[in-house]
Amino acid sequence: MITPDYQAGTLADVIPGALAALGLPGMTDRLGLTARLEGVSKVAVLLIDGMGYHQLPLMGPYISTIPARRITCGFPSTTPTSLVSLATGVPPGSHGILSFFAAVPGTDMVISHAVWKDYPIPEVWQPVPTLYLAAQEFSPVIVNRPEYVGSGLTEVTTRGTDYRGACGVDEVASGVLRALTGTHKIVYGYHPELDKAGHSYGVDSDEWRFAASEVDRLVSTVAQRLPRDAALIVTADHGQLNVPADHRINLDDYLDGIRVIAGEPRVRYLHTLPGATRDVLQAWRLIAGPAAWVGTREEAIEAGWYGPVDRAFVDRIGEVVMVCQDDWALLTPTFDPPTVSRLVAMHGAMTEVEMAIPLIVIRPS
Repeated sequence: MITPDYQAGTLADVIPGALAALGLPGMTDRLGLTARLEGVSKVAVLLIDGMGYHQLPLMGPYISTIPARRITCGFPSTTPTSLVSLATGVPPGSHGILSFFAAVPGTDMVISHAVWKDYPIPEVWQPVPTLYLAAQEFSPVIVNRPEYVGSGLTEVTTRGTDYRGACGVDEVASGVLRALTGTHKIVYGYHPELDKAGHSYGVDSDEWRFAASEVDRLVSTVAQRLPRDAALIVTADHGQLNVPADHRINLDDYLDGIRVIAGEPRVRYLHTLPGATRDVLQAWRLIAGPAAWVGTREEAIEAGWYGPVDRAFVDRIGEVVMVCQDDWALLTPTFDPPTVSRLVAMHGAMTEVEMAIPLIVIRPS
């Protein structure tokens, strides 16, 4: 398993590094971006959902030839966790978004961080302020899909920004470039289509290849039209891998002692009934075998996978944690929406393919 090195720098350190290069006091530049961005007065950060470092050779003629540094996301390697780390500059254990599906402590309720809105209250569920609030002098802009406005995830990742709706490659590219030619010094753009194609059709499918070509067009368009005083940083929230049909284990076949299942297919949190944790742990170690690491919540926290964990967030992690190895997945039709079992490519665990993401810095030629 590839564990994140939070001291050396992860996705959470991209925007702090960019802001440090722009001269904002108090920012730590673990990734050494200040040297790469010397002389720049404006920075755009473009996040391509699902574009892992090891998928770069498949992306297209522009991206596949640009020098890229390998860094990692945090754990779990999943979109809500990564997007909050990017926006706040802290590892997952400090902001509390520790999974795609989360069990609300004290209840049997499971929420999806992709569609959560008013409950739990966003600023209570994720209380860490965004970096944009500290960078108001740079007039932060976010270019993202308009339908995301109002979601809990958007609320906790865009505080302090001018949010501008954009759909598709052309609108995102023009939105980012328009902001850079104005008075805005920090711009963030997001493109989700590659991740969606992987989930629906698989990495390297025809549909995924088309989405990759569109990403290539997006990045090349922005890069070739950058203002002279601007730079573009391209990164991602995680990679993806295809999960074969015969490597999918149904958790519902053994629910004894389990109250709620959260997480996602590659990382599961088993919230157990009182007194049942030991039995559930032993049973699933036997059932999963080499398909998954199975351990206690305390073991996962002590391993440092989440970074330092705020005690207020501990109960969001199940008493038993299961992290898939290789290309296995853990499904639960009882607790997951029906769409989850139909996913072709997945992410969340700590394989190299899921954890490694690119850090690309582009300056005007």
